[in-house]
Amino acid sequence: MAISPELINLLTGAISFLFTLLIFSYVLGDNPLFRIAVYIFVGVSSGYIAAVVWWQVIMPRLVYPFMSAVTSGTMLEVGLMLVPLLGALLILMKASPRLSDMARIVMAFIVGVGAAVTLAGALIGTLIPQIIGTINAFDMTSVSGKDASYLIEAISSGAIILVGTVLTLAYFHFGARPKADGSMHRLGLIEALAWGGRVFIGIALGAVFAGVYAAALTALIERISSLINFITGFLGNFQ
Repeated sequence: MAISPELINLLTGAISFLFTLLIFSYVLGDNPLFRIAVYIFVGVSSGYIAAVVWWQVIMPRLVYPFMSAVTSGTMLEVGLMLVPLLGALLILMKASPRLSDMARIVMAFIVGVGAAVTLAGALIGTLIPQIIGTINAFDMTSVSGKDASYLIEAISSGAIILVGTVLTLAYFHFGARPKADGSMHRLGLIEALAWGGRVFIGIALGAVFAGVYAAALTALIERISSLINFITGFLGNFQ
């Protein structure tokens, strides 16, 4: 017996309506209904992630290449494929307290590679673009031939970006000298620059918070609109 699209839409709408109410029940405080919704969400998310990892990482990048190397590859290819397979087996040893030490080499390799990738990503994706953006802010070719007000605006914007970058970097300067009482104190110039850096960091965090709040408010409006549409559509079926 085929299920009609109207029935599918009704069931999905009813489930969405139910879980929205369960999540909204947190307004009354932590309660069993909210916990049920959270547990189901965590369980479904974990199952989905496990399925994605199995079918898009383990099988195509470990199992299938290993089987192909065993059936039609050379001994060198088989040996190379045994390395990640052995690493995966050693990581599984973390589940046993007695055998967890066997996974230290693999975990150290993963952490080292992850740190290197993170550092390279920070340099290539954040620091270097920030430097280039600060330099490009003083590029006057885009305002050449225009009114003087455009030139003043471009110089002002570049100056603000440059000052904000320098002050923010000064805030994270942790070099300090010990005082006579044993406490650590930075130079007065660094402290003054760090104070200005706190201003720019506060502005940046405020803008980020405003964006997060706007996104949350948009999601809330969408959920309320979904509830209203479901109720009106459900009642319309009985008219």
